[in-house]
Amino acid sequence: MATPMPLKRIADFEDLGFGMFVHWGLYSQVGKGEWYQSFYQVPKEKYEELVKTFAVRPYYAEDMVKVAKASGMKYIVLTTRHHDGFSLFDTKGLNTYDAPHAIGRDLVREYVDACNKYDIIPFFYHTTLDWHEESFDKDFKAYLKYLRDSVEILCSEYGKIGGLWFDGNWSKPNEDWEEDALYEVIRKHQPDAIIVNNTGLSHRGEKGNLEIDSVTFEQGRPTRMNQDGARKYLATEMCQTLNDHWGVGAHDFNYKSVPEIIETLCYSRRMGANYLLNIGLEPDGTVPEIQGAMLKLVGQWIELEGEAIYKGRPCDDISGEGHDFVLRVDDHTLYAFIHGLKVTGDSNVVVGGSGSGLKNFIGLNQKIKSIEWVDNQESLRFIQNADERLMSLYATGFSYGMNTVVRVAKIVLE
Repeated sequence: MATPMPLKRIADFEDLGFGMFVHWGLYSQVGKGEWYQSFYQVPKEKYEELVKTFAVRPYYAEDMVKVAKASGMKYIVLTTRHHDGFSLFDTKGLNTYDAPHAIGRDLVREYVDACNKYDIIPFFYHTTLDWHEESFDKDFKAYLKYLRDSVEILCSEYGKIGGLWFDGNWSKPNEDWEEDALYEVIRKHQPDAIIVNNTGLSHRGEKGNLEIDSVTFEQGRPTRMNQDGARKYLATEMCQTLNDHWGVGAHDFNYKSVPEIIETLCYSRRMGANYLLNIGLEPDGTVPEIQGAMLKLVGQWIELEGEAIYKGRPCDDISGEGHDFVLRVDDHTLYAFIHGLKVTGDSNVVVGGSGSGLKNFIGLNQKIKSIEWVDNQESLRFIQNADERLMSLYATGFSYGMNTVVRVAKIVLE
């Protein structure tokens, strides 16, 4: 069966490759995560008192976007409204539970302006589950109208955006969410916007409404999507937290390592998926120091090794050993992602000895012209057996002073 061609907006979304997810709201003041109100059974009236103490530093958005830029991220998804129902944007009279009424600032406007300034694509997260709006439980059709009106504001007041990222339909799996009407609002104002509706932890990778452009893998590694015979080509996106919380967890020290993040980014691209990595801002909108530092190290890796991260696509017909794999950029250019290399040096200093070794790839039937490391342009020796479609690459280890975890070789074909 034939694989459908991706719509331009979906192909462009896949080119973005790596994005920043940002969870931030009233709950950030407490430091117990974005589900604080629900998990701690905080009465609505008491929770709403957080509006009085909500204070945001000047230029929060510009500083946040600069971190994303330095980290090699091409897009940001900001929680414009999370499950607590508080909006970071001007709700234009739908209610007064928003940032303009709380602090006199439209925080989404500031965010979009900063993204446009630094060439980052702004996406809007918008909850569909709402603990604040009474109609969610009492008059669901009225709630859906409120939801569509909120989304229409986001789609019509902030210029061109990258897309909408919905979350919460899993809270009422047996209800009619009137998705067609919701997505019609988006297409009216933002015909090129990507539409995502998170299927949650229990239904990773599941397809939905035909207007949806990407499936989601929340907190789980993506799998390669079979597009054969599909009505529509779909993108894939994995979203993941840096520690165990989406919103800031003041005492959550269980951070992923930088090598793990780099390897997950590479694995996501191997599967053809975007990698949406989350940070939880401090109450005043500051990027936590440790999170910003970790992301900037990933950005340094992209500068050294990542020239194929954005345009590279899975190369299913070529397979490597272990975690090694190949991405294809065009008919004459491949990139081999090599894992497990060591730092070279004296055995009294360096654990692992020479650090070099043979890496085998099967399935390559085009003649190779040259292979070189992306990070230093060192030419690499290789043996190719075209009859058996086998290529053996002599992968040199890292010179003393560097270890990029995953090393990338550019393969030029004749």
